[in-house]
Amino acid sequence: MTPTRPFRLGVLVNPYAGIGGAMALKGSDGKQIREQALAMGASLEAISKMTRALNAIDIDKQALQVFTVAGLMGEQSCAAAALPCEIVYTPATLQTEAFDSEQAASALAACNLDLLLFAGGDGTARNLCQVLGDSAVVLGVPAGCKIHSGVYAVTPTAAGTVAGMMARGELVSEFDAEVKDIDEQAFREGNVRAQHYGEMRVPHQLEYIQAVKTGGREHEELVLDDIAAYVSEIITEDDETYFVMGSGSTVAAIMQQLGIANTLLGVDVVHRGALVASDVTAQQLLQITQQKPVKLVVTVIGGQGHLFGRGNQQLSARFLHQLNKQDLLIVATKQKLHSLEGRPLRLDSGDEKLDQQFAGSLAVITGYQDKVLYPAH
Repeated sequence: MTPTRPFRLGVLVNPYAGIGGAMALKGSDGKQIREQALAMGASLEAISKMTRALNAIDIDKQALQVFTVAGLMGEQSCAAAALPCEIVYTPATLQTEAFDSEQAASALAACNLDLLLFAGGDGTARNLCQVLGDSAVVLGVPAGCKIHSGVYAVTPTAAGTVAGMMARGELVSEFDAEVKDIDEQAFREGNVRAQHYGEMRVPHQLEYIQAVKTGGREHEELVLDDIAAYVSEIITEDDETYFVMGSGSTVAAIMQQLGIANTLLGVDVVHRGALVASDVTAQQLLQITQQKPVKLVVTVIGGQGHLFGRGNQQLSARFLHQLNKQDLLIVATKQKLHSLEGRPLRLDSGDEKLDQQFAGSLAVITGYQDKVLYPAH
């Protein structure tokens, strides 16, 4: 039996985050401010805050595979939390700059992480957003002087708690959180000028209350309607992408919402809101999608939670090699995910390396603009 894939955690610390706060310097951006704060006796609190977050991850440490940055940028926090780790980036100088955070984030993201846990402030979030965008799931450990961004947990311990929930395979919601930063010089002059810099994908604890008033079947149908409405909007607003529609009743509900005839037990292709081909073979699918932008709409098949390899063999390994995680629109109700009783989604493409590429925490659309993160192996 194939062993369960470890949870791949990235750890990144901006060691100088928040260094100017206790010294009343109203920020930590810039080499001059950091040198002034150090000369005044400031301590590097971000390192210990990341250690607190790591200690709060309630899971057997053998179930974690940790990737981090040398020295103060993560390695020291991992050592303090007794976490074995792999170093993927080494800064050139002891006093690190924004460049190092950006380069480290890129190196960590290349490790196919389930979660990138980072300690810093709004400046750090801004650096990460610039290089990662929404390509990775991140969570901030608050350590900066100013925290205006929505990507941070309320405390370091809270960040570790959510990371632990993800690592244990519990349902954790995903949302797009705003990254904001202020002009520190204007702030020192008494003016707060916050600016929007983008959004990043962030997990948070699932607060799901099942409000069933008229019976489970009717409630399930309402949830399917919400999923169908949301994914239909994504499809109709994108004129460039070819959407490959997998089999199953959840995908059928989306096709019905689009007003397109559906092959319940087959694979169809949609472009610009219209049917391009129905019930395609694996070879036909390759021919239609070759050299084109493609997204796959797929649902959980069967009681074991298969995404690939059960009832949709038309989705060949050659086709799936064209995609990355962001190209998957996985749809399922929370009730369906709960019925798996913690078992991961199954990947059985016939190509073990490809399955490893898709393994980890995947975003699952569970309602209108509602997503959860769920493990796949």
